[in-house]
Amino acid sequence: MNERTRVKIIRIDKTLPIPEYQTKGAVAFDLYAREDAVVAPKEIARIAGNVIIETPPGYMFMVVPRSSTPRKYGLSIPQGIGIIDQDFCGPEDELILQLYNFTDKPVTIERGTRLAQAVLVKIALAEFEEVNEIAPNSRGGFGSTG
Repeated sequence: MNERTRVKIIRIDKTLPIPEYQTKGAVAFDLYAREDAVVAPKEIARIAGNVIIETPPGYMFMVVPRSSTPRKYGLSIPQGIGIIDQDFCGPEDELILQLYNFTDKPVTIERGTRLAQAVLVKIALAEFEEVNEIAPNSRGGFGSTG
């Protein structure tokens, strides 16, 4: 059984479901659109995700599209992932999903649609030490291993 970490959330619209893991083996929970929205072709829309989440110390939340979102809706997250920091949890810090419509037609999203998912990720903060050299040889750039 996986360890559970207590996370405080506020649902803006309490008629929408509380985030939950959809299967026994799921590692991410779904985020729901709080309002109806239309995403114009080749445009980025900001869709309210209905929750304010207090990320526990030592963690971050990583937001990614559900695997079916590009196929079903023609939408993707333009930056690939979203990172929810530990201090993004004030009264106005509702999770907002940025979604890009890569199709040539408007995409209609209905309130309650599951568009993205979030994963709680354990993190460590870096303490940087500036040096003059790290390794004597370079490995190579993009595609250097074949």
